[in-house]
Amino acid sequence: MSNTVTVLGSLNLDTIVTIKRIPQPGETISSADKSSAAGGKGANQAIAAVRAGAKVNFIGKVGNDDAGKFMVKSLSDDNVDTSNVSKDDKVGTGSAIILLDENGQNSIVVYGGTNQEVTGEDIASAHAQIKESNFLIAQFETPQAAALEAFKFAKENGVTTILNPAPADSILPELLQYTDILVPNETESETLTGIKVTDEQSMLENFAAFRKMGVKNLVITVGDKGAFYANDTDHAFVPAFKVNAVDTTAAGDTFIGSLSSQLTSDLSNMETAISFAQRASSITVQGMGAIPSIPTLAQIEEASK
Repeated sequence: MSNTVTVLGSLNLDTIVTIKRIPQPGETISSADKSSAAGGKGANQAIAAVRAGAKVNFIGKVGNDDAGKFMVKSLSDDNVDTSNVSKDDKVGTGSAIILLDENGQNSIVVYGGTNQEVTGEDIASAHAQIKESNFLIAQFETPQAAALEAFKFAKENGVTTILNPAPADSILPELLQYTDILVPNETESETLTGIKVTDEQSMLENFAAFRKMGVKNLVITVGDKGAFYANDTDHAFVPAFKVNAVDTTAAGDTFIGSLSSQLTSDLSNMETAISFAQRASSITVQGMGAIPSIPTLAQIEEASK
């Protein structure tokens, strides 16, 4: 039986600019290529979850513009339920400019737009979808106050919550008390705890810091090295699969979405689910763009043979 996942998150129209290298301050350089695609951490995670086999609902907001129509259609085309994507007539749809260098590394500038207009009313409208879910995912490209409302309702109804604290800056302390699984990358983890991630011991120290904040399960993604998980009874580092990366955009989002598609409700298969999620991410980084490169379940299973 497949998981039902609700994603509360951002919807951005991405503009990808391909360059030889990231420019220095004050420097002007030429672009080799430019393209547009659906994106946003929320959209990426939802697409990753649904393509990996989950049933997915989305909570978000778009503007009354062409970008908004494009984003809703992009989700619907992948069979994500968009009945809780509302429209704002006063603010434009979120967008992002992605600078992609020849090594596949990226720098991203995000305009929040309607993503920042998600409110408690939007969460209340989605109570039925949250209640029927196995997992609820949120990130920080929509207001933390809305995530808190959603997580509180989820916990009241036995739904497991997954928080991706990205982009990391500050965090509502109460939000962590309603978070079942926290999934930062190594930089985000350090930002929130003040403890630099350098080895397994420092990762355990990060877990200890988050545990004091109320988090019972931590997964730290460490790029092409792998991912570390820890809880009160177990911890391990799961190595990544080695591939030739051409574009790392959405690698972390693919990891989280595909992870949610595989986890059991008691989280007893954490290591297996992480390995599956890393296989999915390893496929994503071999393609250009965010959503276009997120793999299907069939592609993940084929790569696992």
